[in-house]
Amino acid sequence: MTDGVGLVEDEVRELIRRRGLDPVRDAGGVHALIAEVVADYDDRALVGLVPSLSDPTHTAKLVHDAVVGLGPLQRYLDDPEIEEIWINEPGKVFIARSGRPELTTTILEADQVQDLVERMLRSSGRRLDLSTPFVDAALPTGERVHAVIPDVTRKHWAVNIRKYIARARRLSDLVAMGSLPAGAAAFLDAAVASGLNVVVSGATQAGKTTMVNALAGSIPAHEHIITCEEVFELQLAARDVVAMQCRQPNLEGTGEIRLRRLVKEALRMRPDRLIIGEVREAEALDMLIALNAGNPGMCTVHANSAREAVMKLCTLPLLAGENVSANFVIPTVASAVDLVVHLSLDRLGRRRTEEIVALTGRVEREVIETAEIFTRGPNGLIRASGYPPHEERFARAGFDLRALLAAPVHG
Repeated sequence: MTDGVGLVEDEVRELIRRRGLDPVRDAGGVHALIAEVVADYDDRALVGLVPSLSDPTHTAKLVHDAVVGLGPLQRYLDDPEIEEIWINEPGKVFIARSGRPELTTTILEADQVQDLVERMLRSSGRRLDLSTPFVDAALPTGERVHAVIPDVTRKHWAVNIRKYIARARRLSDLVAMGSLPAGAAAFLDAAVASGLNVVVSGATQAGKTTMVNALAGSIPAHEHIITCEEVFELQLAARDVVAMQCRQPNLEGTGEIRLRRLVKEALRMRPDRLIIGEVREAEALDMLIALNAGNPGMCTVHANSAREAVMKLCTLPLLAGENVSANFVIPTVASAVDLVVHLSLDRLGRRRTEEIVALTGRVEREVIETAEIFTRGPNGLIRASGYPPHEERFARAGFDLRALLAAPVHG
């Protein structure tokens, strides 16, 4: 940072302090203040009172990023092509662009990293200290932040900022992006509109949240949707949505709200559709009970294939307690889950749909029977031989399932 930029920033910070402005809540006032200070500084520079600014407009942007934004990281947040930012140590700041990681030229100081994390958490009400060395939070602009501190990490603070870039509001957007062929999109659109329960599986960054967001675009407009997430990520375009997120315990160790509680509370809110951002633990049991009780819904799960996603859903509910047995869970999964959409991220950073699998509802020797609806062939996603359950639901919703699955699929 040049001397001129540093002087302008110091002056802006002092005026913010004197005038009692809040850089987050009064961003417009701070923006006007910065413009005023830069103009005044430029006038003084013309008569040689202070060092001149090479680019007053760029100076205003740098000062705004430092005071209102996240300083040297702000340009990565502003870049629509960058999906994630992570800091392994102060001298190693990485970004992911179109699914591929890059080491940036940004060099931070250790106290800068700590200051940035504290600034990120200020609006969330969440904390990071020796008693809670992990934190998961959301920025006011929607990005998801995860941070870990020593001695859980070896030496440095580790920070991840995941941006949710809403490129897909509907399944047709995924078709336009090349992630999903039109025939498969038409089938999924009909399946969601007909009330089938859908699980979206895949690895980290495979596009699970984006797929759920697009699938939710097919939910009929009159339905009341409840979403439950660890941290807000979904951005549904529906008109009737209530979004809920988990809460960390307070300094006294009380007040924590976990995902299981959110799912239970959601059922008291008259949901027509229940969406759970990600199922990781015992909340899988509450989700299955909700779906099995007639509440259509969808969720995401980390898995390497659709079959592994089904196996995981048969295992996670067992974490809810010793009184939960596989004899109950396996047939419940078979009857509650209708479709699994599995996604992948290839070496070139391309996100695509690998397979769409149906659960027939039948169980043989504790193995749930599945049927492939779409699978990946040499030239893309192709129609397989299987059919989904509940053909009558498609008919009630006005869809001809046989005609949908008879259409050619390319992609």
